[in-house]
Amino acid sequence: MINKFSSIPLYLQLKDLIIKKIENNEFPPNSQIPSEQDLCQMYDISRPTVRQAVSELTNSGYLYKEKGRGTFVYGRKNVIDIKNYSGFTDSILDCQIPAEKNIIDLKEIESTSNGRLNEIFNYNSSIAVAQITYLSFINKNEVYSLNKSYISLSLFPDIISQLKDGKSSIDILRGKYPLIPDKSKSVLEIIFADQIDSPLLRVQPGQPLIKLQNTLFSKSGQPVEYIISKYRADNCRLLFENSK
Repeated sequence: MINKFSSIPLYLQLKDLIIKKIENNEFPPNSQIPSEQDLCQMYDISRPTVRQAVSELTNSGYLYKEKGRGTFVYGRKNVIDIKNYSGFTDSILDCQIPAEKNIIDLKEIESTSNGRLNEIFNYNSSIAVAQITYLSFINKNEVYSLNKSYISLSLFPDIISQLKDGKSSIDILRGKYPLIPDKSKSVLEIIFADQIDSPLLRVQPGQPLIKLQNTLFSKSGQPVEYIISKYRADNCRLLFENSK
């Protein structure tokens, strides 16, 4: 119960109570928890206190809200292992059949629309870039990552039409041996899903994501592809294996 004489803030006590009910299956996955008004009456606490507790539990992935319906317990998913992850895992150029990457958007953009692109590709002025947005799935129905690949159209002028035609990486790289990806540089960080990413990844805003930025280089050291991948931290983990 709530102890109003404790030094622990009331909203933290309520958070702990709700978490324990979730862990004890008193609030099963995807079940609706009591309304804010009901929680106020059950524990004799104010609505702002309840609202803060529920908001923090939503942001940390314990709960999710459905407009007009209420607040529900988030159903935890089985964690899958993505084995032997490397900077090439989400690549378009290094994928045998890029058309199988579940591409949801394919367009030409200017590099100045993303402040990192000119820096990545070592250009001083705006350049035309292919932006390829694609999803990765578990068992073809459960999304676990959102990916965006950027490829300079000065290096691969036909890549948009080639991807639309379902060309293989062999076709895309034919005659471009000096541009074949040979090494990568990766940066990993934890971010939180925003209003744009959340519907594509099928998560609530505020859910933690694993963000990986991979730059692929040719043997000569020229950047040929830049990839931003956002993985759902709730249902996957990346395994890195290296050997000398």
